Amino acid sequence: MANIKPFRAIRPVRDKVHLVATRPYYSYKPNVLKAKLEDNPYTLLHIINPEFNRLKRTEANSNERFKLVKAGYETFKEKGILIQDQEAHLYVYRQTCPDRSYIGIIGGADVEEYLSDHIKKHEATLTEREDVFTRYLDIVGLNAEPVLMSYKGSDYINTIIEEAIHNRPEYEFTTTDLITHELWLLSVEQTTKISEEFKKIDSVYIADGHHRSASSAALYEKYKAEGKFGKGRYFLAYFVREDALKILEFQRLVKHLNGLSKEQFVARLASLGTITSLTTPRKPLNAHEITVYLNNTCYSLVLDSTRIDENHPTHSLDAELLTQWILDPILGISDLKTSDDISFVPGSTPFVKVLNQVNDGTFNVAFFLFPIPMSAVKKVANHGMYMPPKSTWVEPKLRSGLTIMDIHD
Repeated sequence: MANIKPFRAIRPVRDKVHLVATRPYYSYKPNVLKAKLEDNPYTLLHIINPEFNRLKRTEANSNERFKLVKAGYETFKEKGILIQDQEAHLYVYRQTCPDRSYIGIIGGADVEEYLSDHIKKHEATLTEREDVFTRYLDIVGLNAEPVLMSYKGSDYINTIIEEAIHNRPEYEFTTTDLITHELWLLSVEQTTKISEEFKKIDSVYIADGHHRSASSAALYEKYKAEGKFGKGRYFLAYFVREDALKILEFQRLVKHLNGLSKEQFVARLASLGTITSLTTPRKPLNAHEITVYLNNTCYSLVLDSTRIDENHPTHSLDAELLTQWILDPILGISDLKTSDDISFVPGSTPFVKVLNQVNDGTFNVAFFLFPIPMSAVKKVANHGMYMPPKSTWVEPKLRSGLTIMDIHD
């Protein structure tokens, strides 16, 4: 059973939503972030960066900093920039990009289902990062960026969504990245129907936001241990049909060839399968093909089938095969999380931009992988396993601040 919880969203007033909602602060280059903070007094970034242009600063990720963030939310509410709905709703959010559109439901995800593994995970979390998020939630008490969830589609849910979007959206605005954002508040009747239909779904899957969901679960467990039963049970989530998500790959860029010459390195690759020099650089055309770019030359490497365990959830993934057969034994990179010699670039990055990082000498070699299908992600999650680091880049990427959940409400 999937439990999707209606909630009373804290959200921007209609005439300022385009100014308040923002990409996560870490996605902006420092100069762009500075310009936005200087030019836009309404951006949620002021809440997340409460000490902008102040000489006296608190320590990053400290309780003192988090208290300032909480105060920033309260100030935005006092000024009428943020309001809270009087009734609990589910919300339909549509993001329309130049090449495709995403639509889904914003609501509360149930931590109890996370703990019972009805919310499936495919990514390990870092304890230190999880602890920081847990303290943040405990002090601030708000979720501003939804966890992206996938669920198996239902014609009945689709019908209700289609019915809702015939009405004027509460929000409709386009951002400078050419993405149009629309939000609808579902009626009590529509909310009830969708909530009941979700109960027929066995499991939902975290597509993006494992640390946010893990920290919510940790805080809920903390509250239970303190006798505060039911407090913090739900976290903000955006539920999208699994067949509507866009899953891209991460490319790997490595700074060295581990002392090998180009010829020696290519010979080592040739021992792993069939290698072909390409006249024009390109990404892989199928799974288990890896394209390799170095010294202005692109190669196609198709791994021998004997090196692939197709029945194993993770050992059949190209990201794992690359580490198992090339990065670790040939280039000496065994821990992708700690090595300074490797960098990861999402598949949404223009292809030529990745090539140029090799051409200009920043990196020595680039590896391009074929995107992992949702079926493979679910297979890993269903077996209780974790994907290799940086295996998937999942879209849509959500704006913070469109709907904010008070986890204590």
